[in-house]
Amino acid sequence: KNPTAARPWGNLTMTMPDPTTAQPVLLFDGHCNLCNFWVNFLLAADSKHRLKFAAQQSTGGKQLLLKHGYDSDVLESVILIDQDGFYTKSAAILKVLRLLGGIWRLLYVFVLIPRPIRDFLYDFIARRRYRWFGKRDQCRIPTAHEQERFLD
Repeated sequence: KNPTAARPWGNLTMTMPDPTTAQPVLLFDGHCNLCNFWVNFLLAADSKHRLKFAAQQSTGGKQLLLKHGYDSDVLESVILIDQDGFYTKSAAILKVLRLLGGIWRLLYVFVLIPRPIRDFLYDFIARRRYRWFGKRDQCRIPTAHEQERFLD
């Protein structure tokens, strides 16, 4: 039985190191303008290149999702996968901010807010993201300079 398939939204710990996630990978909705804004922000803020990125619709993104027992056709959350686990919604965002370090790390204090409350707010915005921020016809294509930070 695959424990990830049973709880795709939980913070699951992988039992063995995953070479594809030796560096944390943020999976995002490549069609969502809000998600693309978030990725652009992270590309600029992550000066130490701690994160890799993949659109959930990309080949690499789909492979990672399927490997962890998640349906790659359902785009409900940003997802962070690292050697320690699989993080979604507010947990993924807070973990990314903590990874960035510097002043952004201070925002990790919001982890003190119970996850159901944080995720309620996340879901509220996620359900309206296309209406409020718009939707792209195609996934974000990394520039030549950004290519090394993206999975295929």
